[in-house]
Amino acid sequence: MTVLNRRSFLSLAGAAVPGMLAGCAGMGGSSGEKSGSGPITFWSNHPGQSATMERELIARFQSRFPGLQVKLIDAGADYDEVAQKFNASLIGIDVPDVVVLDDRWWFHFALSGVIAPLDDLFGQVGVDTADYVDSLLADYEFDGRHYALPYSRSTPLFYYNKSDWARAGLPDRGPRSWQEFDEWGPRLQQVVGSGRWAHGWPNAERISWVFEGPNWAFGGAYSDKWTLKFTDPKTIEAGNFYRDSIHRRRYAAIANDNANEFATGIQASTLASTGALVGITHSARVDFGVAPLPTGPGGAPGCPTGGAGLAIPAKLSPERKLNALRFIEFVTNPQNTAYFSQRTGYLPVRKSAVHDPSEQRYLDENPRARVALDQLPHTKPQDYARVFLPGADRIICAGLESIGLEGSDVTDTFTDIEKQLGVIYDRQIKRKLPRHG
Repeated sequence: MTVLNRRSFLSLAGAAVPGMLAGCAGMGGSSGEKSGSGPITFWSNHPGQSATMERELIARFQSRFPGLQVKLIDAGADYDEVAQKFNASLIGIDVPDVVVLDDRWWFHFALSGVIAPLDDLFGQVGVDTADYVDSLLADYEFDGRHYALPYSRSTPLFYYNKSDWARAGLPDRGPRSWQEFDEWGPRLQQVVGSGRWAHGWPNAERISWVFEGPNWAFGGAYSDKWTLKFTDPKTIEAGNFYRDSIHRRRYAAIANDNANEFATGIQASTLASTGALVGITHSARVDFGVAPLPTGPGGAPGCPTGGAGLAIPAKLSPERKLNALRFIEFVTNPQNTAYFSQRTGYLPVRKSAVHDPSEQRYLDENPRARVALDQLPHTKPQDYARVFLPGADRIICAGLESIGLEGSDVTDTFTDIEKQLGVIYDRQIKRKLPRHG
């Protein structure tokens, strides 16, 4: 397959988007512009159970800008529902002013031209892009322009039950490698006994995301840019580690709700988002620790970034775009991203936020929260195959869940995934790349 870098592909694939989002009739939308002096509408799914925090941020904004009102809209239960509702709104001009879009959705809307590039507005509003965490800001860039600013950003963390660790005679830390954890698993399972598990893998809602970490640590990948890697021996090795932890060595299981099952003591360890940290802390019946995900050979990144940013529809009038960006800049400024992070577990998206006195106190009082910040240098953007190929996330999740629940053969399952994604690439993407034919 032709290999392009991310920005080159995105800059020329815009015409492919209607096919990429099959069933999304609103994509592309109609002509017209949302103007006037009505309130800034903020569409959110309240990531990390953040509705209360979002209302507080809105109150702060309205106090700072008394001439601007903000209306918080419950746009869905998750990122997918927000994206579908936003897509439907594009048929007319009743679009949000600010919308939460996650890592699998923002670029589809950017490619179709329905969310606005923000760079020309940064100077007018006074956005200090240099203060945003570089890797998080870069996630929303293509063709030299940014289409969102980071908001509820996260990574997976390794959560572990300290009591179970101590009873198994393990050091009070996470595993340094997945091979080490594979040695620990049976020891832990002997300690936790029947009805509990040493480890809980996420179900189909998150497994394709968190499994990127172990996959990379084994030297595998879903893809290398546009070259699919599901049948690479290292990817197969990672898949067999995952399968064997459940079906051969029998210390792990697929959890229905891994964060809750860990917090209530059913699972002795799990991989869950930093965005689950506050919820787990509040509900945990056990003393627990968190650790970075194991890295690959030589410290190679072994953890993906994730989460969502805030975007602005292209259909807004120039004045509404500026006011929308004022709101985004305000709710992600150092003080407010620190506030949001402390109450949700998401990462502060501004570099200077760590110097905020409240953040310093919080990190001193909550050392678990510092782990995610320390892990950032060992993260990297997700594989193209998961986030750029339409429907890939569900296909990968279904395959991994089949392996976990049914014990499906890894090589056969990953080969089938690669075939399905290869068809998507060939039919919807390949012909849009240069030098094709």
